Amino acid sequence: MRKHFLRCITCKKEFDPKPGLYYCEDCGKIMGTLEVIYDYDSIKEESIVKEKKFDKKASMYQFDFLLPAESKGKFDEYVGGTPLYSFDLLGIKNVLVKYDGSNPSSSYKDRASSIAINRALDEGNDTMFCASTGNAASSLAMLNAHTEMKTYIFVPASIPDGKRAQLEISGAEVMAVEGTYDEVYDLSLELGLKKGWYCRHAAINPYLLEGKKTGAFEIIIQSDFTVPDYVLVGVGDGTVISSLYKGFWEFKEIGLTDKIPRIIGVQAEGIPAIKEVFDKGKPYIPLTIEGKTIADSISVGKPRDVIKACNYVEASNGYFITLTDEEILDAIIELGKITGIFAEPAGVVPYGGLKKLIYEDKITQSDTVCLVITGSGLKDVNAVKDTINKTSLSFEEVVKRFEE
Repeated sequence: MRKHFLRCITCKKEFDPKPGLYYCEDCGKIMGTLEVIYDYDSIKEESIVKEKKFDKKASMYQFDFLLPAESKGKFDEYVGGTPLYSFDLLGIKNVLVKYDGSNPSSSYKDRASSIAINRALDEGNDTMFCASTGNAASSLAMLNAHTEMKTYIFVPASIPDGKRAQLEISGAEVMAVEGTYDEVYDLSLELGLKKGWYCRHAAINPYLLEGKKTGAFEIIIQSDFTVPDYVLVGVGDGTVISSLYKGFWEFKEIGLTDKIPRIIGVQAEGIPAIKEVFDKGKPYIPLTIEGKTIADSISVGKPRDVIKACNYVEASNGYFITLTDEEILDAIIELGKITGIFAEPAGVVPYGGLKKLIYEDKITQSDTVCLVITGSGLKDVNAVKDTINKTSLSFEEVVKRFEE
């Protein structure tokens, strides 16, 4: 296991790692989220770094020199190494699309779940728990099914059927609760920590961000170490966007690149909690708002990783924008027709965000852009059910059509 220490994002107090340490108690669960810090000077001297010996298709564990867990799970070699496509989109000749729908559970969350499971095993745990709008829950349930650890999943009862199905077939104990994601999250955290179960809450457990940051590593090596000007990603709790910044920053810190892209967070207009905090400026003060969106994976009114997200996006010279549900649905259909990529609502928002920024002249044809698509559209087919053509034809009608 790579040697590291933990540091509070707010007060900068440092901690030695130990089981059950998830946040700085002086600053609290939201203000006191922890960063995982490595010995970057020694990592610079490792042969894989100095010689850039990376495989564009290998799993995220090829980056074990910057990971805090050992590879033990049966799925490890299949998590990460997802495609980075290049398309001519919206007048820009080289738009990169990082598509994580090809992970084992079809979402970006597998990167975090893999780390969580391996650390839980390393620490000798017998039970894990998670609260989620669907993707994190199904990811943990599927990747943990083969171990002897028990999995408790807490989800809002309203999650899409596709995500609920993954939970049920994986044998997890599913608690579908009548309430919002934020209410379910608080309930699960109270129960899970009281029981001493291993926590797979990405915004509380600092190690899960470490798995997610590998997406940034892959974007770099799959682009032959060329860093894009802009990276766009959907934002809910704030952990994915925080992880991307940390990944780009770490590769710069160990000398593999010379810059960090501007990172743009895209939220749903119906519930833009982190954007509101960011736009008010420093000091960043967490808030709770009410709202809703079809993009269930980013429907978060009380974001837990808001402090990291705001600080890291600011450090990248980035910002946050929003999309309406109508814009999100249009983006799903348009991206599918142009590229063949079927993204779930929360996954497609980077494409909708790119359209908006081009229209506003904030991104130009000369810029290089990467869109991080975090989940497959098969996760939530109900979102596009009204666009599906259910017309049926007789044999005669088909033949007649092609005779004309």
